Amino acid sequence: MKIELYSPTIRRKEMDAVLTAMVEDQIGPGERSRLLIQTAKEHLRFDYALALRSPATALYLALKALDLKDGDGVLVSALSPRYYAQVFADLRLTPLYCDVSFSIPCMSRETVEKAIAAKPSGVEPRCIVLHHTLGFVPESSSIAALGIPVIEDISQSYSPPSADSQEAAGPAIHGVFAILGLEERDMLTSGGGALLFAMNRKDGSALRNFSNIPPEYCLPDINAALAAVQFREAAKNMIKRREIAHAYTQASLRTKHKRFISLDGIEYNNYAFPLALETGMKDVAAYARKKEIIVESAFEQSLAGAGISDSVLCPASHSLSLRTVLFPLYPRLNVEDAQRVSRLIMTLP
Repeated sequence: MKIELYSPTIRRKEMDAVLTAMVEDQIGPGERSRLLIQTAKEHLRFDYALALRSPATALYLALKALDLKDGDGVLVSALSPRYYAQVFADLRLTPLYCDVSFSIPCMSRETVEKAIAAKPSGVEPRCIVLHHTLGFVPESSSIAALGIPVIEDISQSYSPPSADSQEAAGPAIHGVFAILGLEERDMLTSGGGALLFAMNRKDGSALRNFSNIPPEYCLPDINAALAAVQFREAAKNMIKRREIAHAYTQASLRTKHKRFISLDGIEYNNYAFPLALETGMKDVAAYARKKEIIVESAFEQSLAGAGISDSVLCPASHSLSLRTVLFPLYPRLNVEDAQRVSRLIMTLP
């Protein structure tokens, strides 16, 4: 039986919440969206948040809240999602592409500074959009120390706190605003949508200016009901992810292909299991198909993978976009199927 690359972790609790929302008088943005924000606040401890229909809307509003002008520069990793480019174009902003390292697929202070040094004449960097690519957390504190406003996209890096922890969930947020996508392949899903939030009152006041946006931009209650359960079930799902990832890691030690590393002191949330291949992507994909296991290019939908960013300015990003592969890793994966994927990893060409 074929093993798919992704499978949303939607169990009876999520389905019951959605069905309950469906039989109520209002299924559009309303009370359940407000309850979702309240639930999220218990985990993320932000000051103010908006529940929106898409990450693209969240990024658009975050950039608008910073009052950027036509032509202003936005520093962004070349491995960020390709929808970023459309948002920048809609706001007439100039993307300044930053490279990553071969050991972690995120921009660093060093690559940000290189991008600033290489910027076109007359373009001033007014914002940094910091994507936590594949769940790996970048050096957000040192990047924020540059003094340029930061928007952090934690859609793939969200992780719940342990039961006895007094800390907020996920990585420490150093940005002015943060985006938590709730799309199908994000760490938490509502079937589509995003939370845009600010950690403190000063930054939250800028988002409050959008509190009366039309309901067509806001997250419907059906989606919000699903997302609220996802928050509550996240810790249980994280344990399963950790168990599967441990088996994959042991298998990968027998191959010549490379794993990414996390920054010291930050535990990887096992959003995905990527390997940077030493052989061709086509050979690995064909081998996996024979085993009825779906694998996929990790960065096909990134700016680099879509050919939008500059390969000369971002050589590491473009190299990784051509040879990084993802293997199935999700809480609904049963033990037998996880063992099949482990054997695949262990015997990769």
